Amino acid sequence: MDRKLLDILVCPLCKGPLVYKKAAEELICKPDRLAYPIRDEIPVMLEEEARHVGAEEEI
Repeated sequence: MDRKLLDILVCPLCKGPLVYKKAAEELICKPDRLAYPIRDEIPVMLEEEARHVGAEEEI
């Protein structure tokens, strides 16, 4: 994932910062507890494509 792109991407809902989880190929929004997938090195920043991060998952 391009570092410059990671620096400018924000959550489309709250406009907060995202955490890159390389192993899971996801961008995580901690306040909204959403994980946005990265497919073919392209972040999919759509709420309907994001998965909810459960309370038991460490983010």
